[in-house]
Formats: sequence, C-alpha cells, structure tokens
Amino acid sequence: MTGKGEILPLRASEDVVIVRQRVRALAAQEGLKLVDQTKIVTAASELARNTVIYGRDGTALLEAVEAGGRRGVRLTFEDRGPGIADLQLAMKDGYTTGGGLGLGLSGSKRLCNEFEIESKVGVGTRVTITRWR
Repeated sequence: MTGKGEILPLRASEDVVIVRQRVRALAAQEGLKLVDQTKIVTAASELARNTVIYGRDGTALLEAVEAGGRRGVRLTFEDRGPGIADLQLAMKDGYTTGGGLGLGLSGSKRLCNEFEIESKVGVGTRVTITRWR
C-alpha cells in the first residue's frame, strides 16, 4: 500500500474543524463519492474530537492511499493520553467516560471500510481508519 500524507496537530476544537476540512478536500481529490466523503469526514470528526478531549498532544495523519488498484483515504489519529483500559468495552455502543452518547469509536468503525485501534494505559491511543473509493 502506498501513501503520502499530511500531519495535523490536535490540541483544540479549532484543530478538529481544520481536520474535517482537510479530510473532505482529500476525499474529494481521491474521487470518493459524496456519501463516502461524508462518512469519512464524520468518522474523522468523532476521532479528532476524542483525540482532543481524551488525548494529550494528539495528531492526525491524512493519507491518500492506493492498493490493489483501489484508491482511498487513510487517517491515523494518535495521542499520548491515558490510554483505554478496556478496548472491548470502549467499542460498545453507548459506552462513554465523558458524558457523550458513546458512539464515537463504534460509530467511526461502522463508517469506514477498515478500522484498527491500539491503546496502552499510560502510553496513549492510535486509531487508523480507511475509506476506499
């Protein structure tokens, strides 16, 4: 899989807006249909917001990717926050530690073709999502 990317900081709510704008532009550039653009932007917004709220010194890596003749967008959200103690529980609809609806991680997974999450308590969390054209 090949990719070229842009790293954006995620420290404040203004950064979430910038990530959403850049993801939309990248998805359009890579030829994703409007529905697929909306799905990846929605997932990006949720994950970027989680990174700002729960993580410290977070980043978003935005990449155009190509594999097996397909093109798409891959996003990696990474932070050095407290980590997630129970990933299985965190992925359940309705689970929240912050008073939200508890749909950020599970909803983002449903909106993407590929979803990976790694987290270590005391180290941080990395979520990678991909949407293919």
